[in-house]
Amino acid sequence: MIRPALTTLAVVAATALPTHAQEQCRLALLLAMDVSASVDEAEYALQINGLVSALLSPEVQNGFFNGPGPVALGIYEWSGRFQQDILVDWTLIETQEDLVGVTEQIAAATRSHADFPTALGYAIGYAAERFAEAPPCLFQTLDISGDGQNNDGFPPAAAYEHFPLDNITVNGLAIGGASREIELYYEQEVIRGPGAFVEHAINHEHFEEVMRRKLERELRVMILGELEP
Repeated sequence: MIRPALTTLAVVAATALPTHAQEQCRLALLLAMDVSASVDEAEYALQINGLVSALLSPEVQNGFFNGPGPVALGIYEWSGRFQQDILVDWTLIETQEDLVGVTEQIAAATRSHADFPTALGYAIGYAAERFAEAPPCLFQTLDISGDGQNNDGFPPAAAYEHFPLDNITVNGLAIGGASREIELYYEQEVIRGPGAFVEHAINHEHFEEVMRRKLERELRVMILGELEP
């Protein structure tokens, strides 16, 4: 059962957090999770539990609730050309209850697919559809994770050419071995936009740690007008 990370709720529930209902959404953050055939059931569980734990970590909560305005969060799973499934629809994270509700949806998820190849270009193209449905926010970021290179359908470059993704930052979480092959592929073919970056997990057992670090970086989006000259 994919629920152990929810035991951390007893810890985070003790902290009262501010509401941002009247403030402009600062970031639409879309997480794309790889569920292609290269990800086995144990690795899928590590991804789900790792994402829940990362979202509930104090560092990530600090990023959600201490920035200039709330964050809109959406999550989908991807694998083959036409296998993209919404895991969590767009949710404005204004309170701790909002974030806990998202983690409960993730923990209760049933894997959408398990036997399709890695259609990374299609996964990126699908993100354009999701951002078209997002709340109005100052910035938009796609956070796409995966453990393989595109091997089905058009490549990421074609997605960027044919889908409206010009104003969207794309970051990567590359899951691979010590050779850095997947990390380099994500650096060269996947990430896009000013400040885009790749975080590397050696394997799925490191997914939680790396996802937490990645979310921390993404949630540091600042409004230039609020910075001192």
